[in-house]
Amino acid sequence: MTDSQLQAHAESFGAVAAEYDRARPSYPAQLFDEIERLTGRPLKGADVLDVGAGTGIATRLLHERGARVTAVEPSAGMAARLHAVSPGIPLVKGDGNELPFHDATADLITYAQAFHWTDPARSIPEALRVLRPGGALALIWNLKDRSVRWLRAQEERLSAALPSYHYYGAMNAVTDALARYPFEVARTELRWERRLTVDQVITDLRSKSYFAVLDEERKGPVLAAERAALLAEFPDGQVLEPYSVDLTVAVKY
Repeated sequence: MTDSQLQAHAESFGAVAAEYDRARPSYPAQLFDEIERLTGRPLKGADVLDVGAGTGIATRLLHERGARVTAVEPSAGMAARLHAVSPGIPLVKGDGNELPFHDATADLITYAQAFHWTDPARSIPEALRVLRPGGALALIWNLKDRSVRWLRAQEERLSAALPSYHYYGAMNAVTDALARYPFEVARTELRWERRLTVDQVITDLRSKSYFAVLDEERKGPVLAAERAALLAEFPDGQVLEPYSVDLTVAVKY
């Protein structure tokens, strides 16, 4: 993907913020247990920046664990949805490449489904600047388990139908840059699943950047075909969707 294409995909989320908030998956409670274990400190009372917060799916869960969390989001559309759903959570316009915070003011910086939209050569030094000594950077990806037959078949259909299609793939390449900085890095993977309807799967797909960048004339037939394929696979309209959560935690020396 070229830089201009990447920018277009990154900027596409504002228009689909409502779909994103309704249908994107949440995160299992075990994820936050693992963040506490790998950082060596509780979330309760911690000063946390959730960068690329989107509509606040992870932000709200951090808040529920007792963190003093501030959402950081560059998209006006996504931020508006976050504020509408969670008006009590502090919200700042910004992104990870240039964090609008003073030095050594955060105990934890989290990126849930967002770090790959940054330039690590800028976002990692920014995280180091803003983190206190012993603070941590947590990079999180909720990844659909493509080893499951129906999800693998879905990926094959979408990649054949859409030139804009992309998937996260292995996140190790994104996090490799951490090794060049003063961090102690640990990684773990968690498994979970959610049950949802075929309609919710379609709404989730609509919120993906590879659909959001397309006009309705182009994406409508693809989504209709996908709905038909899903109903053939799940005649009762109920889908069990398995995930792995890829968590990398980097603790500042």
